[in-house]
Amino acid sequence: MPEKTHQASPRLKEAQAHVKAAQQSFKLSLQDLIPKGFIEHRRAARREMLLAMRSLLDAAIERTEKKSPE
Repeated sequence: MPEKTHQASPRLKEAQAHVKAAQQSFKLSLQDLIPKGFIEHRRAARREMLLAMRSLLDAAIERTEKKSPE
């Protein structure tokens, strides 16, 4: 039995394009409202948070390796 492929209707494609355009417009308007320093600080804080999570994962991996019989 041949598989049916899902074709998006033209109205759905139009709605998706509208949502994408709205998201882009919203992002641009937020960039005008939020100071550049905030965005830079947020990126640095996110990086630090990811590094902290990596540290937790590394420690958990080390504990697991120490406990497992070889």
